[in-house]
Amino acid sequence: MNLLILGGGGREHALAHAIAASPDCSGLHVLPGNAGTAEVGRNHPGDPTDAPAVIELARQIRANLVVIGPEAPLCAGIADALAAEGIRVFGPTASAARIEGDKAYAKELMRRARVPTAEGRIFEKFRAAHTYVATRDTGLVVKASGLAAGKGVIVCDEPSEALLALERIMVKRCFGDAGNTVVVEERLTGPEVSVLALVDGHTIYVLETAQDYKRLGAGDTGPNTGGMGAVSPSPNVDATLLDRIQADVLVPIVDALRGDGAPYRGVLYAGLMLTAAGPKVLEFNCRFGDPEAQAVLPRLRTDLLGVLSACADGRLADVELDWDPRPAVTVVLASGGYPGKYATGQRITGLDAATAREDVNVFHAGTTLSDGQVVTSGGRVLAVTALGDDVADARGKAYAATDLIDFTGVTRREDIALF
Repeated sequence: MNLLILGGGGREHALAHAIAASPDCSGLHVLPGNAGTAEVGRNHPGDPTDAPAVIELARQIRANLVVIGPEAPLCAGIADALAAEGIRVFGPTASAARIEGDKAYAKELMRRARVPTAEGRIFEKFRAAHTYVATRDTGLVVKASGLAAGKGVIVCDEPSEALLALERIMVKRCFGDAGNTVVVEERLTGPEVSVLALVDGHTIYVLETAQDYKRLGAGDTGPNTGGMGAVSPSPNVDATLLDRIQADVLVPIVDALRGDGAPYRGVLYAGLMLTAAGPKVLEFNCRFGDPEAQAVLPRLRTDLLGVLSACADGRLADVELDWDPRPAVTVVLASGGYPGKYATGQRITGLDAATAREDVNVFHAGTTLSDGQVVTSGGRVLAVTALGDDVADARGKAYAATDLIDFTGVTRREDIALF
C-alpha cells in the first residue's frame, strides 16, 4: 500500500514511524513532513489544507490511503474532498470535525447529548462577555471558539484575569478570527486525562489512555501550550472508570454527531477532568492528540496501518488491539520563548545518541533540514518517548535521552509523569 500522511508535527512523525514498520507499507509519503519523517518516508512541500494540491499528490503517488494528522486540514474539509474523488481517507469530515473546530458548537452538542462538562456560556460580543465575567467570583476558563493551534484556552485563577483574557482574545485578536466567539466556563479542578478512541461511524474502540501536561512550567504553571509531555497509561483511570467514560461521554457524543448528519470516522479525542462529581469533558479533538500520540502509539503492538485501514473502511468491529503493558513517558523539548516568540534555525545535536538508547524514540515536531543539518523550525521541537518497566523507569530513560540532545534555547518541563 502507498500511504500519504498530511501534517508535519510530532504526531505525524509518530504515525509515520508506526506505519513504516507495517509489512503492507510499500511507499510512505508525508505532506509537508519534517526532518524525522524524511528518515522513514518521502516529504513533499505544500499546504495540507490545499485540497487540489492534496488530491493531485494523492493521485501522483497512487495513494491507497490518506491519513490526516492535524485539525486544520480536517476542519478545512480535506477528508470530504478526498472522498469525493474516490480516494480512501482516514479522518472525519468537516461537519464532524466541528467538534474541535468550533468549541461553541461542541458545548451546545454536549448539552443536547447530556455529556458531563463544565458549566459555561457562549459569547459573540465583548461587552456581553465582559459583563458576565465581571459578576463572577471564582476562577474561570476562557476559550477561543475556533482553532488556535492548541493555545486558545486561557485558565484564569480570578475573574480579573478572565477580563484580561477576553480583551486579548476579542479586542486585541491574539488568536485572530478564532476569537470571534468565546466560551467562558467554570474552572474545574482535578487530574486531567486524555481518552482517544477509533470510530468508524458505528463502532467505537477505546485506545490506551494518556495524561497530557499542557502548562509550560513545572507544577502546572505558566501559559497553556500544545503539550509539554505525556504519560501512558494515565495513572488515574482504571477499567471501571474507562467504561463509564465510554458510556457517558463517547457513545452519546458519537450518537449526537450522527443525529446532526455528521457520522464520525477517525480518531475522537476526549480531554477530561476527573472532578469530585465524576469525569467532565474539557474539550474534544478530531484527531490523535499531540503529544499523546507519541506516548500511546509506541505501546501499540498491532499493525497500525491495518487498524487505520479497517477504521476507514468501517471494519473496526473486526479489529483486536494488542498493547505493550509497559508504560511510556514523553518529554517535549521546546524552543526558548515558546509558546510566545522564539528563534528558529538552531542546530540540534545529540539526536543519534538519544535515538540509539534502548526503548527510546525521538519524534520530530518543529524540525527541518538545512545544509544536511537538523535545525529547529517550530516551538515544540522534539518529543522524546521511552518505555519502561514502570513509570519511574520510563521517566528516567526519557529524561536521560533528552539530556543528550541540545540546541540553543532548549527548554523542557522537569516534572513530566511525577503526578
